[in-house]
Amino acid sequence: MVKGWKDKLENHVNLNEKIFVDMKAKGNAEYDFCCFGVDGNGKLSDDRYMIFYNQKTSPKAEVSEEDIADGVRYTLNLSTIPDFINRLVFTVSIDGNKTMGEMNSLETKVYQSGAKDIEMTLGGNDFSNEKAVIAMEIYRKDVWRIGFVASGFDGGLSALLKYFGGEEVVSEPVQESVVAEPVKVSLEKKMEKAPELISLVKPLVFELKKKNLETTVARVGLVLDISGSMVPRFKNGTVQSIVNKTLPLAVQFDDDGELDFWFYGTTARKMNSVNLKNYTTAVPEDWKHLMLDLGGRNNEPIVMRMVVDEYKDTKIPAYVLFITDGGVNQKREIQNIITEASHLPIFWQFVGVGGKNYGILEKLDTMSGRYVDNAGFFALDDFKKVSNEELYARLLEEFPSWLEKIREKGMI
Repeated sequence: MVKGWKDKLENHVNLNEKIFVDMKAKGNAEYDFCCFGVDGNGKLSDDRYMIFYNQKTSPKAEVSEEDIADGVRYTLNLSTIPDFINRLVFTVSIDGNKTMGEMNSLETKVYQSGAKDIEMTLGGNDFSNEKAVIAMEIYRKDVWRIGFVASGFDGGLSALLKYFGGEEVVSEPVQESVVAEPVKVSLEKKMEKAPELISLVKPLVFELKKKNLETTVARVGLVLDISGSMVPRFKNGTVQSIVNKTLPLAVQFDDDGELDFWFYGTTARKMNSVNLKNYTTAVPEDWKHLMLDLGGRNNEPIVMRMVVDEYKDTKIPAYVLFITDGGVNQKREIQNIITEASHLPIFWQFVGVGGKNYGILEKLDTMSGRYVDNAGFFALDDFKKVSNEELYARLLEEFPSWLEKIREKGMI
């Protein structure tokens, strides 16, 4: 069958017997399959009829899902579906930064024992930069009908969820309400790719909920001091721990789940973005060589200018975590950059790690002349030893009030 094809379903299968739908996607991405059971207004009025990896059956097994090679198989009992469910919408979305245009194939097959299969096969050339596809619908229009839609969406599963009127909020698991568990829908699902970081999800989600940051979209950047005094923190794993604990913020806030990353000493360098695939190698094994290349003394202004250039035209907020062990001297230039950047949607969270002489950073709360208060600072004796609960509470302490102020001023 082809895009746009429609027919009465009874012309192909027995509506009173189980009907099977197989969906398979092949390509270089992670694919998430979902069946939305929506009402006459096209809305997901009962989230128990959203069938996906974390909720594999509807309340009375009217629709259920099982994994198969390269995809999923849905089993449908149409005769038991409640009257308010008007349409079953079968979708596939990409978890990550790939697009449907890069996909090799998407196969959708409807079949039943003793009946002829109904099939549609799509390829990457049927799409471009979309992150999700509505492949097929089975819907009521006097009788049950079937239609192959093959319509793309620029967003992923979140965009589909919003399109069908669902709500994605970060919260602790809610009984019988999967849609109200975007920790499952977004963060926790994505973090499964890095099982050693899963323990970070719960404390981060708790803090996001507490500070009403559940649906915040932002770019996230990490700036790391690589001056000579940081040698002990590279050797004892503190620097890698900083990367590990910052990455979930990027996975949560940024649609692409990418963490922008800079090292700085006397000079600075923007590194490859960090993600769930490469985070274990974000701190290079030959960090000593990089330290020599970038120079041994602190020069915060040079990297701060690079960060401003990166985000000056952003249409969404940017959260920048700036890590140093001290030796901060260029007071006037740092103050000027922060003041200038107060007109941009960039928030600076400076963190001291077991060092001294933080200079102007310790006086950010009393710095005058800024359009909005756009920076915070705190110091830790040992980044690795602070609890995850305390760390995320402190990292996100001032960010919400800054967001509120820039929204009031129309900066985003």
